[in-house]
Amino acid sequence: MTELTIIVEFETHEGREEEFIAIIREHARKTLDEEPGCLRFEVIKPIARDGTPIANKVMVNELYANEAAVTAHENNPRMAKVRAANAPLLKSSRLILAKSLSPRPADGMTTMELNASNDD
Repeated sequence: MTELTIIVEFETHEGREEEFIAIIREHARKTLDEEPGCLRFEVIKPIARDGTPIANKVMVNELYANEAAVTAHENNPRMAKVRAANAPLLKSSRLILAKSLSPRPADGMTTMELNASNDD
């Protein structure tokens, strides 16, 4: 099974970031609740190296179980309303679809966690 990641970089119009964040957070919550193939949906705020938030920039990081789960997400009837609500708030967006090259253990533990559990 090949898990797929979707990363989207959004740039909001000046003064519209908070409104966009509220919409995208609700979309993330509903996606996780409604779509069993969605394994992760994080809303992320980019920051500068000194920790300062970068104005008008928001990202999402989504993980789906497989291609069918991505297709189900794209075809969710709610997507049209989300896109329509976001359209006047966004200056631009860039979607990246990717697959992981690092295998994830079946039980969900990372390699470091597995190694640490073997330490006495």
